[in-house]
Amino acid sequence: MKTIRLNEPEKWEMLDVPKPAAEQLAPENALLKVKKIGVCGTDLHAFKGTQPFFQYPRILGHELAVEVVAVGEAVDNVKVGDHCSVEPYYNDIIGQAVRRGKTNCGEHLKVLGVHVDGGMCEYFTYPAKFLHTSSKLSEDQLALIEPLAIGCHAVDRARIKEEDIVLVIGAGPIGLGTAQFAQLTGARVLVMDIDQNKLKICKEITGVKETLTADSDIKSKLLEILDGDLPTVILDATGSSQSMMKTFDYVAAGGTIVFIGLFIGDIVFDDPTFHKKEITLMASRAAMSHDFSKIIQLVEEGNIDPSTYITHRLKFDQVPSDFEKLYAHGSDLIKAIIEH
Repeated sequence: MKTIRLNEPEKWEMLDVPKPAAEQLAPENALLKVKKIGVCGTDLHAFKGTQPFFQYPRILGHELAVEVVAVGEAVDNVKVGDHCSVEPYYNDIIGQAVRRGKTNCGEHLKVLGVHVDGGMCEYFTYPAKFLHTSSKLSEDQLALIEPLAIGCHAVDRARIKEEDIVLVIGAGPIGLGTAQFAQLTGARVLVMDIDQNKLKICKEITGVKETLTADSDIKSKLLEILDGDLPTVILDATGSSQSMMKTFDYVAAGGTIVFIGLFIGDIVFDDPTFHKKEITLMASRAAMSHDFSKIIQLVEEGNIDPSTYITHRLKFDQVPSDFEKLYAHGSDLIKAIIEH
């Protein structure tokens, strides 16, 4: 079967490897045919050699729509022919966090396509308990449940109430999903980005009415827009140290900051401001298993449609030759899908 591996930054290799044998499946596993692969920011950074905590060579791909083609004898949650979204994180060792129910941040967490080889192939085997089925969603929609789950988990972490004022910083795919889940709480939601084109697309996709272009005078703009108030919840999906550190100035007293994005380095903030405002500071990592089921139901009911994020498509065989062309689209690239 065809498999595409990233051997080092900017160097793909098309491999021909044996297809996993259905008769050799572990009892708890399923054999999966990959149908669609979402291109994540992680993949884009890995290709350029800028992804934190990444090792080469690696088969990328963790935003996946798959079809079940065989199941192990102990599998009872999916059957042959089911179409599924893949929950791409698992803990191969049950550590303290997992024992406390925090499976998304276990000390030994593995992510497909990041810590272990992922789904940029024709077939692979995976524990069936991490498959989430839907008979209603398209393959495009199933492939994009995982990036939605990142925003969903962050919003759940923030415990947003209807009376909150929420500022989402970063209008990429994760920020879009975060904004949509924040809107479902009934709170007032604003989105900020440095790119006006991204904000335009954000309005079209999410229906958010209030956006801000990031510049040096954001706090004054917020105070003006919000009649002297400030956001009570800020969710930063940029992965930018400068953006993240500025949130301490933007947030209201008694407010909450959630960092979704990641960078390698230190966050530095003024401790008297932190204490004076009694700020709650949180990180948000990955998602929980129940987030996938929740999101699939929301998409089935028409509350959210991740397929509206898709701006570009690639054929699987074109990845080695055409993947780099995605960077040329700049802010017009929201989400690319790789199709078999």
